[in-house]
Amino acid sequence: MADAVSGRRNAAFGWMLALLVIALFTRLGFWQLARMHEKQAMLDAAHAVVQQRHALPLSAAADAPRSRDYDWSMGSGRFAAMPPVLLDNQSHDERAGVRAYRVFLPADAAPLLVELGWLPLSGDRRMPPVPRPDAAMRIAGLLAPPPSAGIATTILQPQADGTLLTIALDLPLLRKALALPTLAPRVLKLDPAIPLGYARDLDVLPNTLPPERHLGYAVQWFGLALAVLVTALVLTFRKPHR
Repeated sequence: MADAVSGRRNAAFGWMLALLVIALFTRLGFWQLARMHEKQAMLDAAHAVVQQRHALPLSAAADAPRSRDYDWSMGSGRFAAMPPVLLDNQSHDERAGVRAYRVFLPADAAPLLVELGWLPLSGDRRMPPVPRPDAAMRIAGLLAPPPSAGIATTILQPQADGTLLTIALDLPLLRKALALPTLAPRVLKLDPAIPLGYARDLDVLPNTLPPERHLGYAVQWFGLALAVLVTALVLTFRKPHR
């Protein structure tokens, strides 16, 4: 009798644990699916903007209600006499490097960061120079939110030449470091057709997981949840050995 009661308690505890694990794995699977849909929506929105190329003035970069949206923009101005910003931990063609940014001063709008492209790093991690274009010019490109910082804590590391090295683009922090009264909440991904800068494209998800990878992880989490359920059923209904 005591053995039967003990067996039922063990089975109940086992099922409680199994259901908690199944719930956790299922939740993680749905989270991955949500991330997949979110990133696919970002890609679709950016693709539509690039295809249409309906140019807005550079002042659109400072439009706070659209700080998470995409727009094609064009305007004139000049690059500020300020140090460049290098975004670390950026890969291109399986090579380690940085993405270079400089502050651009439009003729009639708030300053904004312009992505000039990707530069490789040498083995000693010496930061590459990013010369400032001196002349006034007309630029165009894709206005986009700055790359997501994820769980990283933004730390600015000034280099010997004044260059600011960072692992995430925290625009309010950069505004203070550059002593700017204001800085647009979106960055301009410079049109690759413009003969300026370095290797670049209009990818809005660089160095992050694409939607299909999130789908793959979702399938793995759901598969693990199913495996736990099957295991719990087998252990519950198997016949004990005499």
